[in-house]
Amino acid sequence: MAKDSDYGAFMEKFVLQPSPSANELSLNSLSFAVKDIYDVDGYVTGFGNPDWARTHPAATSTAPAVLSLLRAGATSIGKTVIDEMAYSIEGENIHYGTPRNPCAPDRIPGGSSSGSAVAVAAKLVDFALGSDTGGSVRVPASYCGILGFRPSHDVVPTTGVIPMAQSFDSMGWFARDPVILNRVGRVLMQLPDVDPVNPSQIIIAEDCFQLSAIPSDRLTEPLCKSVNKLFGGDLVKHAILGDYVKEKVPSLKQFMTEETADQGNNIPSLAALSSAMRLLQRYEFKKHHGEWVSTVKPDLGPGMSERIWKAVRTTDENVDVCRSVRTELRAALNALLGDCGVLAIPTVLEPPPKLQCDPIPLEALLVKAFSLLSIAGLTGFCQVSIPLGLYDNLPVAISLLAKHGSDGFLLNLVESLYKNIQEEVGIAEKKGY
Repeated sequence: MAKDSDYGAFMEKFVLQPSPSANELSLNSLSFAVKDIYDVDGYVTGFGNPDWARTHPAATSTAPAVLSLLRAGATSIGKTVIDEMAYSIEGENIHYGTPRNPCAPDRIPGGSSSGSAVAVAAKLVDFALGSDTGGSVRVPASYCGILGFRPSHDVVPTTGVIPMAQSFDSMGWFARDPVILNRVGRVLMQLPDVDPVNPSQIIIAEDCFQLSAIPSDRLTEPLCKSVNKLFGGDLVKHAILGDYVKEKVPSLKQFMTEETADQGNNIPSLAALSSAMRLLQRYEFKKHHGEWVSTVKPDLGPGMSERIWKAVRTTDENVDVCRSVRTELRAALNALLGDCGVLAIPTVLEPPPKLQCDPIPLEALLVKAFSLLSIAGLTGFCQVSIPLGLYDNLPVAISLLAKHGSDGFLLNLVESLYKNIQEEVGIAEKKGY
């Protein structure tokens, strides 16, 4: 059970020692934590719910992703708390407690990889494994003020990991240090060390930044100034992403409703993307877990129960249209970015909400966040969330996305830019901005 010490981040603590030949290895002497969705030999993988833990036996092998980190010299110190059945980006768990956000103790930590993000933010470990289906690495990284990487879909093995919605599930990780973020990625994806390649363009999605509750200059200036310093300012381009997506993804028309057309509160085409992603996720979740939920009728927390039962009752209506949306969006963004192009968007649109806030406005806020989170979700692109210090005493972040399979390029780019970005953030904070 999560204890009060350690910020409530851990389900259980244990030590998995690195491989004996670890001295020369890239993760030697680093510690890490594992989201309780990965199998560890001899332990029940709890999936955030006591009824799940009760009805499943202990794992008889350890997930390959965890083994690869141990072989590279890292030591695991335990399993972390997650949202029930990984079906939330809030980070609150009624059964095991909500891990405390070290960056903003009265705010939610973000989920579902809440404990992993908190363990890194609180400096309890050097890095931590999470997973990201709808936003479960990117959101807690943003809310806890740390780096979070969602790799391209299917580049990190999912064997020994409980699926949530398989065509979205991505095995991500958190770190405070961009060098460690990069090293972990190279181990998990078995990437060679290569010299960094300069980006061909950095596209700022103007409309997405204008939608943010944080002034758009506060989010984009540290990035633009750093790019200018390192690569020259002519790399920075601007786009109205919503208009581009609307034009290039005709299948989205099916998801354009009165709700998504509310221009004041959202970008209609991206809100429609969010609807398509969430429908497909519900359908896939049902395929994996519908039978278990219907049979066991687990004890689920408020909000979680409605969400999970809604998924269990989903039909396959419009699922083919969702798949067409995915294909069209991937082609459109591949064309927009070209080789070594990068898209910049806010990770989320608001600072972290207060703990135990009213579930109805919270749900609305999170649905709005999905309009941005669904871009990498549906394309399978890689995305990194980069912390930008505090605004109004709350953590803020920016995200960079690159094409599927460009993970090594994106990790190198973050490592190159990070120091400059943090210097620019420091200047902005000193100005009280």
